[in-house]
Amino acid sequence: MAATSPSARSTPELHLAQDPEADAVLSKDAFALIVGMLLDQQFPMERAFQGPAKILERFGTLDPGRIATADPGEFADLCATPPAIHRYGRSMAARVQALAAVVEGEYGGRAERIWTEATSGADLLERLVALPGFGDRKARIFASLLGKQLGVRPDGWREAIGPYAQEGTHMSIADVVDQESLDKVRSWKKQQKAAARQ
Repeated sequence: MAATSPSARSTPELHLAQDPEADAVLSKDAFALIVGMLLDQQFPMERAFQGPAKILERFGTLDPGRIATADPGEFADLCATPPAIHRYGRSMAARVQALAAVVEGEYGGRAERIWTEATSGADLLERLVALPGFGDRKARIFASLLGKQLGVRPDGWREAIGPYAQEGTHMSIADVVDQESLDKVRSWKKQQKAAARQ
């Protein structure tokens, strides 16, 4: 059984960036959403998810084909221009282009096909882990985000994802729906880091 299409939930109203314009981009554009997840490392969560809107404003489009074939130096410049899309704007620009190339080449430029065509939770994770810049943990968090906020729940998705898919948690960006939940996720992460140091 294929994953439930995000369209079944109509247009989702995401609040990951804590910025109305940036969140509108994430809610309407599947590639923007996956780029936001790519940027979510070594950088504040909400600022990472503001990155796609910055790219759209500066580059003029989030079309994966156009991004993949853009001049790497020029694209890196626009990503690194303050306020940059990430603390490491230039290196992340290269990752965004690599991700765009895969989405264009393997999914016909339609990022949502990564999840709408997944046949199971395990298949979804496999597709996500195969993306540039996505490891196992990032793939599980993004799959959890898809399931919790977009209704993308292929067979066995909770079992495949693990703890991040549990309801009532505040462990990752998948659980962020407003400022309060963002604060709870940030608090949980601080607790985990403190426990790791003991």
